Amino acid sequence: MLDYHLHLWPHGRRATQATVDELAGYCEQAAAQGVGEIALTEHLFRFSQADELLRGWWDSAAPAHLRDHASGYWHAHVSADLDAYVETCLAAKAAGLPVVVGMEVDYYPGRMDQVSALLAGYPFDVLLGSVHWLGSWLFDDLSSPAAMAEWDNRRIEDVWDSYTRALEELAATGAVDVLAHPDLCKVTGRRPGVPDEFHERMASAAAASGLAAEVSSAGWRKPVAEVYPAPALLERFHAHGVPVTTASDAHELGDVAARSGDLRALVVAAGYQELQSFSGRHPQPVGL
Repeated sequence: MLDYHLHLWPHGRRATQATVDELAGYCEQAAAQGVGEIALTEHLFRFSQADELLRGWWDSAAPAHLRDHASGYWHAHVSADLDAYVETCLAAKAAGLPVVVGMEVDYYPGRMDQVSALLAGYPFDVLLGSVHWLGSWLFDDLSSPAAMAEWDNRRIEDVWDSYTRALEELAATGAVDVLAHPDLCKVTGRRPGVPDEFHERMASAAAASGLAAEVSSAGWRKPVAEVYPAPALLERFHAHGVPVTTASDAHELGDVAARSGDLRALVVAAGYQELQSFSGRHPQPVGL
């Protein structure tokens, strides 16, 4: 089993320099849950190099109160150095820890070529692609009254359509390797009565771009209380020949490799016999 989505710092906490000992603790926790390899995948927006490149991307989005939330959230999280992060991950690999170097990359419309150029300068093994922003709306910030109130201002079908369109666009850029928590738009538990159209579009986008999809236990910790992706979407990924990774999306040690046994059972039930790992952004099969 794999845990291919791990963070070093909780949301709302400023970054501190990671250490090899800290990453060794992640590996020990993962091994205790039957996970043999982990990927460190901190958010790109945490790093000063991304801030220099992307700062202010929200300025043209409406409405103003969501722009203000986006700006505040962004500036509260920028505090890490990308070079130091990669160096620590590489040191962990050199020490023999079962770690791969990764990054979670949000979708920034019109700026993914710049993002790809920045990341090409680093020896990443895997890049996760995610959609957290619809315009300037950080729709899964459950702690923000402004973000949560916006759910009541939009039709659920419109939210899902906007999210799915962004996921399709992200997949088509070729900037990432894995679609993280692919149906994140269900995070609050709001979903269309019949989500089949959106599931089909998500699976088709992954297949057309040669991406893997992430199967994540994080959804069980959210209001929706369901794995990402939903079992029906996971089966659709399998039908389209989309490989999968498994992940916890942990932001603290206690959640590393969370419910890995349950994830394995879901993946097997959907028809998978292997997972997909990565090295140097090249996929490699891992038997279940």
